[in-house]
Amino acid sequence: MSTSPTYGSEKLSDNSPGAASVTSAEIANEFAALTFEEQERLRSEWSQELARVEEEIATLRTVLNSKIRHASELKRKLGITVWKEITDDVNQGLKNVKESQVYQKTESALKTTAEKTSSLLGGLTSGLTNKLSQMKKSDSYRSIEERVGSAYENVKTKVSTSRSGSVHSFDENNIDSRTTTAPQSPGIPEGKTIP
Repeated sequence: MSTSPTYGSEKLSDNSPGAASVTSAEIANEFAALTFEEQERLRSEWSQELARVEEEIATLRTVLNSKIRHASELKRKLGITVWKEITDDVNQGLKNVKESQVYQKTESALKTTAEKTSSLLGGLTSGLTNKLSQMKKSDSYRSIEERVGSAYENVKTKVSTSRSGSVHSFDENNIDSRTTTAPQSPGIPEGKTIP
């Protein structure tokens, strides 16, 4: 970690991680307070340090790319595919979610809710079944059932007799489809228009 150079009694602010945050206006004011030679020297040092950092970044990128290629080659040799890695990542993520306290609490709450709902619905359906069976045993229900049954029988009888009557009358006419001729349409005299 580099420290800012000190010129005379003034020290330019250090922007390294851990240093107190300083606004760019304060840095500009401190830099402006330096003499021209000190500013040029500081710029030269910063340029050299920037070149050194950029060179280190390039070296690290080269090393990282080499390591990535080597890891890819090893994965290929081991038969580890991208699809397998994605699947493993998803499975691990699901496992982590299922093991989390939030998931456990939610699952427990859902189970409790489902149990309460099923017991409530079970109670409602059994109560409804009891009420229906009691209602079927009542005299008024039996009376309604008899009326509906007799009305149904009346309608059924009327429909069947009207059908049988029409079939019967059709048979009485004794119409033979082979001997009937199609009705003739009136001809239109030539030269006349149809109104």
